[in-house]
Amino acid sequence: MKDKAISNLIKKESKRQTETLDLIASENFASHDILEALGSPFTNKYSEGYPGKRYYPGNVYCDMVENLARKRALKLFKLNPKKWSVNVQPLSGSPANLAVYFALLEPGDTLMGLKLSSGGHLTHGHKVSITGKHWKAVQYGVDGEGIVDYKEVKRLAHKHKPKIIISGFSAYPRKIDFKKFKAIADEVGAYHMVDMAHIAGLIAGGVYPTPFPYADVVTTTTHKTLRGPRGAMIFSKKELSEKIDKAVFPGLQGGPHNNTTAGIAVALYEAMQRPFKKYAAQIIKNARALAKELKQFGIQLVSGGTDSHLLLLDVRNLGIDGMEAQNRLEKSGIIANRNTVPGDPSPFKPSGVRLGTPSITSRGMKEREMKILAFFIYQALLGRDIKARVVKLCKQFPAKRFLKS
Repeated sequence: MKDKAISNLIKKESKRQTETLDLIASENFASHDILEALGSPFTNKYSEGYPGKRYYPGNVYCDMVENLARKRALKLFKLNPKKWSVNVQPLSGSPANLAVYFALLEPGDTLMGLKLSSGGHLTHGHKVSITGKHWKAVQYGVDGEGIVDYKEVKRLAHKHKPKIIISGFSAYPRKIDFKKFKAIADEVGAYHMVDMAHIAGLIAGGVYPTPFPYADVVTTTTHKTLRGPRGAMIFSKKELSEKIDKAVFPGLQGGPHNNTTAGIAVALYEAMQRPFKKYAAQIIKNARALAKELKQFGIQLVSGGTDSHLLLLDVRNLGIDGMEAQNRLEKSGIIANRNTVPGDPSPFKPSGVRLGTPSITSRGMKEREMKILAFFIYQALLGRDIKARVVKLCKQFPAKRFLKS
């Protein structure tokens, strides 16, 4: 690369990823094939519209890429193409969720989602998001055990009559009862929208319950547990797909990023291979092993454990807040993000830290390493210097094989 400044920063970022342990639940390593697709000549092409209905000529191969990605997406999640459709053009998860609301709601209509402090996402109706400003948002929470309060969901749904009820999460470690959500949505005449951004790879791998039998619309990112490029998809029942397609384009965005669509197609291909199922299963094994070991050190976990790829630590009993915990971990070479826990009054001073196992599982770590990692996390949270030991563990499970030189 002739641009030495950017070339140097790429090398530094590659070194950082190689010498740190990434426990951010929404991050992962994309394969060389996906990186190749992202850097392909498809990045040069404008393709406003949809396959066969573009606003520019020269899109014969872009059409093929997008159609292939759509076909693979439906196949991966075992969906009947006569009943389901998928849009692979959303640029990211938040725009995908916004497109669903734009398609199915009128300004001022009511939507209902999980509170941010209980593990929900900004786009599920939080007041600082456009989704909580442009539409009326009702927020449900979790019970004293940290589990979704389905009785509250039902009570609020009957009281406020939302047009969309959202299930899904950003920092909720337990399984979701999609069947209960669908039953409540049917009772009040609402659409049931599932945001499976975090768990898409687990669902594809058959180790987390599928939401599709109980959903009207399902949104997802493609980069978290699905291990693809940074993009998104919207699955919808056929009767809703035209509205959603129009909401994505021309409603909210212009031409899709064709190189990303190609990368999504590659990720979907990889997720259909046998090794991916083993990988998805190992993600959950690692998360549960890590949870067990952390509890041995007296670290408190919201809901007491996990059914997925993520854990939520409450660090107040260590005499620190989430920001201090995040900083201490990063200083030791462990990358994890501060996060609210149920009852936190503000996301700006959270009491928790969110951990996830997708990335370290991609590096080949298993239950044995989770015992070591739990010790490292505990020592780091106490403010002890363990960076050299973290780097040593990183070298035993190199990330270089994922990174372009």
